[in-house]
Amino acid sequence: MPNKSSWYTYILQCSDDTLYTGVTTDTERRLDEHNNNDKLAAKYTRVRRPVVLIHQEKFKTRSLACKREAAIKKLSRKEKNLLLT
Repeated sequence: MPNKSSWYTYILQCSDDTLYTGVTTDTERRLDEHNNNDKLAAKYTRVRRPVVLIHQEKFKTRSLACKREAAIKKLSRKEKNLLLT
């Protein structure tokens, strides 16, 4: 069972080779939701299935995870690719 006091910023690779970034307390559950649950999946990922988890970073608070998510979303694709290597 995941530690609910930990938050994760994660990056998914979608079937069309685009990247999606989000935050969660449970990356396994969230990945399942993105791939299998139309009500809980992000609108962006619903039409780009299957998605694969390719990166995650752990944080102590939701605030820190959200700040990292915002920073990642501002990166260019080239910069994101460097992060992923």
